[in-house]
Amino acid sequence: MSELRAGAARTVGVRDVAALAGVSRQTVSRVLNDHPDVAAETTARVRQAMDELGYRMNNAARALGTRRSRTIGILASDTLLYGPSRSIAAIEASARDVGYWVSAAFAESGDPDAVAAAVEHLVAQGVEGIVVVTPHARTLQALEALHVGVPVLTLQSAGRGSRGLSVDQVAGARLAVAALANVGHTRIAHLAGPAHWLEAELRADGFAAEIAARGLEPGLVLEGDWTARSGYEAAPAVIDAGVTAVFAANDQMALGLIGGLHEAGVAVPGDVSIVGFDDVPDAAFYWPQLTTVRQDFEELARRAVAALTGGADGDGVADGDGVVDTAASDLPPVEPVLIERRSVAAPAAPNASS
Repeated sequence: MSELRAGAARTVGVRDVAALAGVSRQTVSRVLNDHPDVAAETTARVRQAMDELGYRMNNAARALGTRRSRTIGILASDTLLYGPSRSIAAIEASARDVGYWVSAAFAESGDPDAVAAAVEHLVAQGVEGIVVVTPHARTLQALEALHVGVPVLTLQSAGRGSRGLSVDQVAGARLAVAALANVGHTRIAHLAGPAHWLEAELRADGFAAEIAARGLEPGLVLEGDWTARSGYEAAPAVIDAGVTAVFAANDQMALGLIGGLHEAGVAVPGDVSIVGFDDVPDAAFYWPQLTTVRQDFEELARRAVAALTGGADGDGVADGDGVVDTAASDLPPVEPVLIERRSVAAPAAPNASS
């Protein structure tokens, strides 16, 4: 065993790997960069040497040699909320799967100066592209005013003049309303998300479209802020409206609404049925267990990373001037799935004495 492998403190480098494998440093570099012109036997020998030495690739050094950072930037806001936080984690995991790193910058949604500063921060780090996880119309407007210089891909902005990838929010909302209408509900309310969120707009559009398609009277629409508190505070208006079912635009608001109704003596689903959106990990353990619409954040992230890196789902992006066309822009949206649990039941029969 060499002195280095016996425990010397210095960092293992390409030279050490080359010496142990009996190849040149250039060959090691080619193996690191997945060059096709290296024999399989040589590649195996180099990788075995890396394992023996505990070699860890230095991404910054690799970038100097290849002029590629193999880093994707994430521009994000509202990261305490489930959707953005889950999206960021899924992007990081998908990027790591294909040998890429991520660098995140955060900007207050809709603040043009904050958006510009976050983009400048990412570009200065040499990112090869940026995924935008700030689904607000004002953020997209701020981006469109910038010359970014690298490809930009937005999530959850379909149908709003931006190039990007989405779970089909309209279809998901229609699934939620259909789940209620199919068991006999005709007086259905919608607890919407905040108006400046594109996802909230699209889910409200889907609610209205399914209500209209079934010939139902337009139901009560209340605006929440994605929090359980706003769902709880909506309970009196839901009760006063006399509706028998509610589609809540996310699971947290659905949970709060269930709590508010329970406190007022209104049973779910005996008196009011509720459907949420997202399928957060806790949704299966609420009481009652929540019927909801599941978004596949992992698939969305995989497609986004593939689009920016030229993976299996796309040949990469165009020239990167602002929010640009990507191969993934022409892909169909990720389809949501209705998860049926116990918060939906047929409406109670009218009281015969009333």
